[in-house]
This record gives sequence, C-alpha cells and structure tokens, in this order.
Amino acid sequence: MTVLVAGASGLVGAACVTAFAEAGWDVLAVSRRAPETDAVFEHVPLDLTDAAAVSAAAPRFADVTHLVYTAVFEKPGLVRGWRDRDQMRTNDRMLRALTAALAGAPLEHATLLQGTKAYGVHRHPIRIPAREREPRDDHDNFYWLQEDHLRAVAAERGFGWTILRPQLVVGPTHGVAMNLPPVIGAYAAICRAEGLPFGFPGGAPYVSEAVDVRLVADAAVWAATAPAARDEHFNLTNGEVFAWRDLWPALAEELGVDPAPDTPLRLAEFLPAQSGTWERVVATHGLRPTPLPALLGESHHYADFHFAAGAETPPPPAFVSTVKIHQAGFTETWDTEESFRHWLRVLRDRRILPVH
Repeated sequence: MTVLVAGASGLVGAACVTAFAEAGWDVLAVSRRAPETDAVFEHVPLDLTDAAAVSAAAPRFADVTHLVYTAVFEKPGLVRGWRDRDQMRTNDRMLRALTAALAGAPLEHATLLQGTKAYGVHRHPIRIPAREREPRDDHDNFYWLQEDHLRAVAAERGFGWTILRPQLVVGPTHGVAMNLPPVIGAYAAICRAEGLPFGFPGGAPYVSEAVDVRLVADAAVWAATAPAARDEHFNLTNGEVFAWRDLWPALAEELGVDPAPDTPLRLAEFLPAQSGTWERVVATHGLRPTPLPALLGESHHYADFHFAAGAETPPPPAFVSTVKIHQAGFTETWDTEESFRHWLRVLRDRRILPVH
C-alpha cells in the first residue's frame, strides 16, 4: 500500500510520514520542504496552492492507495484568519487540486484533519463534552468546504474517508502555525539569557486537553484500514485533562530554568521583539542558525490563544469526548506532561533549543 501524506513537513504530517513508514507502508511525502524524520520516504516538493503544479505532479501519484491530508493554509496572526473567507477558499482549493490529481489513482481511503473549531470553540461556548454525533455547527469554516468536497469525491470514486479532530497537538515541528513546545522553549531560553523570570505568561486559569502528535499519527495509520473507521469522525485527546499552571513547573525543570510566579504578557508581542537575544542564544549554544520568526511560525499567536493571555475570566470549557474512537478499537493514550517533556528533549537533540 502507498500513502500520500499531504502537508508532510507540518506538525501532524511529519509524524504521519514516520508512523506509516514504520508500519511498512510506501510513503509519498508532499510538501514544499522535506519533513524532518529518519523514516524512509519519497519526497514530492509541491506547493498545494499552485494548482497547475499539482496537476503536473499527477503521474507521480499513480500508485497511491491512501491519502492523509494534513496540509493547512493560515493567515498571519493566525486567530483572526479563522474567520477569513480567503483563508477558507484557499484551503478548499488546495484539497480540490490534490483530489483532482489523484483521479487516476487506485484510492481506497482518505483521512482529513479538522479540530475543535468544528464545534465552534473559536466562536462560542460548546457543549461539554463535544461529541462527533452532534449536528454540524452553523458557521463558515473551511472544514465544511473540505469535508463536503471529500464526501462527494469519495461517493463518486468509491473510496472511504475518516475525519480526525485532535485537541491541541503537541510535537517537535518548528516554524508552523500551531505547535507550542518550540514557543515555550524559546521563551525559556530568552528568559534565561536576559535574566527574566520564567513565569506562566497567560491569563485566567482553566482546564484543557492536548494530544501527542504520535497518537494522531497512529490514529491515522489505524483509520487507513480499520473497517470501523470508514466514513466516520473521531475526536482525539491524550485521554486526560491538564492545567497550564500545574504543568508549568515541569516545563521549567525540563528546560533548566527556575519556575517563577505568573508573568502576564502576550508572547505574540514579547517574542518578536527578542530576535537579538535569540541570535545570541543560537551563537552561544551552537544551535542551528534558525531566525526567531522561522522558529515560531504563527505558533506564538496560538500560544496566546491557549494560554488565555490577557483574560481576566476563564474561557468557556472545551472538552471533547473520545469514547467513540475507543469503542471503535483505537485506545492509545499519552501522559501530557511526559509528552511535552519528550518533545522539548527532541528539540534540544535537534539543536533547535539549547541544552541547559
């Protein structure tokens, strides 16, 4: 079997390349730059926003039996773009271009990523817990554009589909739109370099959920062939809840800094102003020469969103049920604290973050 992983250099995409390769699949990795992984795969350099280039690449997809679509286009500033119609249309066009290029492939199954925005978490309080069987939340979202297109193409061509909805994915990929370990690690390194306290920068306390990117990738491998996953939606979490302030001392220990009292600030404002300090950190510790914007991507905006930066009252709870996928046969779980610790260590091993 041959899987095409679209958005392969991203957070979930790179993990899927690794997981499918380790499971014995032939892997085609489609992305503008190659994913960072030790797995064996074939990279197809491609910008999915270039429909002509995608169409020209169609012959390379002749043997593809499975698609895992993890690509996403986000606007600068991230959160504002979630309601932007151009962002929605661009994401729709990207998937349409790729499914058109796969028209001649023997496709058996496609997996698509969504998230808790499917429940309207970015617009209003959601039902607790959010369950996959709930009616579609009535708001504009590229999820619905992509899902409707995928359903139509699957019905026409006779392949199955699965939609995964992970909560706050945690992994090692830097320079992406939504991944917090590189942001937290850079914040700690800058605080240490400047003699600043490494306090939690967020607002009002609340309880949340996360999911290790390895769990998401393993779920994609499972969904590719599991009859119980065909034509279904599944929420994904690590299987537990956490609070940022309770997690913060473990992050401080892992990063070699002293925990400090809360230090409210917006990382989307603070970190970009520290490029000079970051350059000194890179030089002092012999890190990869990664400029701070290239390290952060848009994830510092994502950090402010999840830390509830500036909020005086807790955001509405946003818990999702994972009963459905467990009952379907996928029962993997992860320890959230160990997940963050692991990926911070990986970022140090990759010389993205300094060793303390």
